[in-house]
Amino acid sequence: MSQTRVVHVDIQGQRYAIRSALDPKYVADIAAYVDSRMDLASREIASTDVARVAVVAALNIADDLFRARQESADGRVQARAVEIERIIDAVLDPVPNTARAAR
Repeated sequence: MSQTRVVHVDIQGQRYAIRSALDPKYVADIAAYVDSRMDLASREIASTDVARVAVVAALNIADDLFRARQESADGRVQARAVEIERIIDAVLDPVPNTARAAR
């Protein structure tokens, strides 16, 4: 089991102590991503209300997640479609190309 440690990160000028078993660099990368999305959100809505900025940033991050999931699902569907096409082609063409060439 991984050891839990405390990683200190800064988000929007506030320091947070994050207790996690995850790699400290990974935790820092996540925090940097959240910080950048909050910066973007604060510029988009021109607000200093931290809660409002956090909600808009959370919605943007959720959008990133949903889009990534959709792209992943689309990729699996595409790969499966190629495999099904290969199977159908094999069934519809039972005579191998080598046998045709011998005719």
